[in-house]
Amino acid sequence: MAITVTNPRPIERAEEILTPKALAFVEELHKRFAGTRSDLLKARAAKREHVARTGSLDFLPDTQDVRDGDWKVAPAPAALQDRRVEMTGPASPAKMAINALNSGAKVWLADLEDASTPTWANVIDAILNLRDAATGTLSYTSPEGKEYRLRTDAPLAVVVARPRGWHMEERHLLIDGAPAIGALVDFGLHFYHIAKQLVLNGHGPYYYLPKMESHLEARLWNEVFVFAQDFLGLHQGTIRATVLIETIPAAFEMDEILYELRDHASGLNAGRWDYLFSIIKYFRDAGASFVLPDRATVAMTAPFMRAYTELLVKTCHHRGAFAMGGMAAVIPNRREPEVTAQAFEKVRADKTREANDGFDGSWVAHPDLVPVCQEVFDSVLGDRPNQLDKQRPEVSVTAGQLLDIASADGQVTEAGLRLNLYVAVAYTAVWISGNGAVAIHNLMEDAATAEISRSQVWQQIRNQVVLADTGNTVTRELVTKILAEETGKLRGEVGEEAFERYYQPASSLIADICLSEDYTDFLTTPAYELVG
Repeated sequence: MAITVTNPRPIERAEEILTPKALAFVEELHKRFAGTRSDLLKARAAKREHVARTGSLDFLPDTQDVRDGDWKVAPAPAALQDRRVEMTGPASPAKMAINALNSGAKVWLADLEDASTPTWANVIDAILNLRDAATGTLSYTSPEGKEYRLRTDAPLAVVVARPRGWHMEERHLLIDGAPAIGALVDFGLHFYHIAKQLVLNGHGPYYYLPKMESHLEARLWNEVFVFAQDFLGLHQGTIRATVLIETIPAAFEMDEILYELRDHASGLNAGRWDYLFSIIKYFRDAGASFVLPDRATVAMTAPFMRAYTELLVKTCHHRGAFAMGGMAAVIPNRREPEVTAQAFEKVRADKTREANDGFDGSWVAHPDLVPVCQEVFDSVLGDRPNQLDKQRPEVSVTAGQLLDIASADGQVTEAGLRLNLYVAVAYTAVWISGNGAVAIHNLMEDAATAEISRSQVWQQIRNQVVLADTGNTVTRELVTKILAEETGKLRGEVGEEAFERYYQPASSLIADICLSEDYTDFLTTPAYELVG
């Protein structure tokens, strides 16, 4: 095999990361595991085709013995025993990394996936920042002269890095002339450069694993971990992984996923936004009973979402793994006290439900929300680091309950359609400009929420949904008209230069994928082609 870096632009300090030995490690990962990854992506497509024919999913009969078995995951290391508040955010730029580490959260989900645009500069900078954080040297001085340093008066957040999902490619690194696998690039560079330092720090190489659709994909990650630890001479089990259960097929394989990773698993996370996206994607052509109401009205208290989260808590605690709550998308606005007060109230209610349900911790997307989440979990946990002892034996979830989408309250409205198109264009524009997380209308939007937005539009066209507030039927013509109006609104908000460079191409892309007869599996795949 031959590995080649194709990025033509110089990136400061890139030579510190793209060393011959690090690239050789990434190349070896591809040599050993790329073929299996390719087979698993084909299996995803085959399973989706089966669901399209049958309109249903169920628990796997072939793995009943795993679900019935008496086994547990390996005990969590000391650094991951208390995860009551987890801050999420990209690992690049350095300012955001420092703010996350200093936030007071127990854990920082250092995101190389949904909250990050994979420009080559972002990929390299993220690894540099995480390495510098591990060595205690990370710092940043703004153009205005403001200095950002790692705090020394309190513990920093423990880093759990999230590489890209199995589906993403890395076009700036070619292996035998083909794009590398984004997940193996992110994991490989991070692990090679930082794992040993993290062990010296009393932590370890910890990961969040996104977008998986089966326990066989978890098995592949486990095989990667076993090889990587042997390669660097680390004890097996040094790596710990938390899996995001953010696809509907994975919800039917929670036990199996933990089992495959049992020597390296530390928990599961209720990735609520991608989970909704996955439901739409999987059942997009299964009829009106799978059409969700406006995104803003789909609450975690909806019966099908309650089934998902309660099954997750029960499964995790039965297996000795942590159950991590989902993202609070609302964010405060320091310039608008009323908005901030509303954000605090919504987050407090969301986290109170999670803590009372048995979750061991949860996510927030802004440092100002860390104390709110901490207060809620403190009130439930007290002096305990977690609530693994809350077993939830009363919970019994059926396949029908997980798939009961029609029970969700709410309607499909033109206001919701407009918001979906506005968010899809606005987020995509920011994404292709190089920023993977952005506040829109006081909500933190990332790739997952944009995926829901554009997928709902496609599904509504497909099912000729009638809008509750106007009586109009969602057609390609109506979507084209509203998209033009929302794009025009954005033009007036962002200025001509940004509009021409980012927002007009984003609008054209959203038009293409919403109006196409064929569904696009991931928005970020065609958007990646627009990234400079």
